[in-house]
Amino acid sequence: MTEDFSFRFRRGPHGLAANLRAGAHPLEEAPAQGGIQIHGSIRLALPEPGLHWKDAAWLAFGVSLNAPALSRLRPEGTLIRVAALDYPLSDYRAEVAALAMDGWLRARFAVETSGASVEYDTVRDQYAFTWGDVADPFSDAPRG
Repeated sequence: MTEDFSFRFRRGPHGLAANLRAGAHPLEEAPAQGGIQIHGSIRLALPEPGLHWKDAAWLAFGVSLNAPALSRLRPEGTLIRVAALDYPLSDYRAEVAALAMDGWLRARFAVETSGASVEYDTVRDQYAFTWGDVADPFSDAPRG
């Protein structure tokens, strides 16, 4: 069963938005080697016909923020199958895919917050993303 999650962030005239439709399935119901391995037996399957590579990378990162907690909740494994991701009438930043996935996972599994968030820096006129204890999301450097 797929479930919808809408991420919304608005500060004055600036805004970010993403709609995510996804479902969580026991890993034994998934095709062999289905999806991208995120952490242990937590996997992510992307929608057909696919996504832009940045959206896919940030979705995977969003799963990784919650994957250890999800592994403890569902040690048998989980396949998160994304059915759709879109950005309705908003500024586009691929990082929003991670925030949408983080929000979807927290709503779906009631896992503790990862600390992922966004603010709008009016002095620098740009969005500022934070990722909890992760300083550089795509670095191999140790966390925290």
